[in-house]
Amino acid sequence: MLEFRQVVKHYRSGSEVVRAADGVTLTVAAGEMVALYGPSGSGKTTLLQLAATLLQPDRGTVAFDGRDLAELTSDQSDDYRRLEVGYIFQDLDLMNGVSARENAALKLLADPVSYKSAIEQASTWLRRVGLGHKLDEVPERLSGGERQRVAIATALANEPRLILADEPTGSLDTSRGREILELLHGIAHERGAAVLLVTHDPQAAEIADRVHTLRDGRLLDDDDDRPLSDAPAADDHVSAEKR
Repeated sequence: MLEFRQVVKHYRSGSEVVRAADGVTLTVAAGEMVALYGPSGSGKTTLLQLAATLLQPDRGTVAFDGRDLAELTSDQSDDYRRLEVGYIFQDLDLMNGVSARENAALKLLADPVSYKSAIEQASTWLRRVGLGHKLDEVPERLSGGERQRVAIATALANEPRLILADEPTGSLDTSRGREILELLHGIAHERGAAVLLVTHDPQAAEIADRVHTLRDGRLLDDDDDRPLSDAPAADDHVSAEKR
């Protein structure tokens, strides 16, 4: 469903060329969850942004469902992100002063659906991420982990066929993190969605269908490399802020 074919994306930083994607070839099939590990600056987020048409490749092809994403017009790209993609951003982008259920419904309200239907669908996803008791809370009154889960529900509320997740468990404790990873894996298998996950969470290696390592914009040859040494050790003694 999602395919990168010899994708190149370079940036210039002063006199230095940053090779964020350097000939990446990768496929994520419908019904599959693929995890990307790698150190900071290795190009993981760049691949997600290319898949979401937030960036364009310098060379190579990024295709979804057989269609070259570079050929989409600006309006078509907007429709693609709204209808097909669920993007879980590392930097949370929630509206203050707006309830959790209204935040989660924002994407749905861009389509011609009733406010009631959008709120009901958003509330269902908030319950699935364990926030059924926080539907009417505003982000300012939620913990970091709870805000993370609102952002996840927002991305999933439109039931996308492609889920792009940038460190979705970064603000969660070990138990909640595993729940979210299992939820994403379940969505892939039950709904036939393609999930591309960027993470440092060692639990992802146990749950994902495939694991790849990205360094300096290049995928390592061994598809099954599970670089747990690159991931922070799970800590059972997390703060309440992460719940």
